[in-house]
Amino acid sequence: VLICGAGPIGLVCLLMAKASGAIAVVITDLEENRLKVAKELGADYTVRVDTKDSSRTLAEKIREAIGCQVDQAIECTGAESSIATAIYGTRSGGVVALVGLGKPEAKIPIVDASVREVDIRGVFRYCNCYPSAIELVASGKVDVKPLITHVYKLEEALEAFERAKTKAG
Repeated sequence: VLICGAGPIGLVCLLMAKASGAIAVVITDLEENRLKVAKELGADYTVRVDTKDSSRTLAEKIREAIGCQVDQAIECTGAESSIATAIYGTRSGGVVALVGLGKPEAKIPIVDASVREVDIRGVFRYCNCYPSAIELVASGKVDVKPLITHVYKLEEALEAFERAKTKAG
């Protein structure tokens, strides 16, 4: 499984992939600190995104890291280049799930996906998933506690939002 983006959504997808029995998970991100957290949460491989690389080049780096193209990719950034990387990095007949929401329109390598029969699926990640998510956390199959970095009182909400906005922790 390839997960593009090691932000909060990507990390939850990582936890779910591992809980669902994924044999190997590779995750990408621009920021090394996010990749470190992903590794601590169970990512088997991490690949740092270099903005100078083309989507094809990054897909090749992912293939080299994991040893093959992936069966499934979960794109969590919504960035056009990341969607293209997910398509190029997925084996023929595989599936790319678009979880991240970016611009309303994106230029993607649709002919590449078509001739290789890579299915592209949109996922509105909140629809009808709460009961399953609560059960997975309650049962201990998915441990979300490592995702909690800070705890605030309600009166400190502005400070919490400011910290999140500035990525200060």
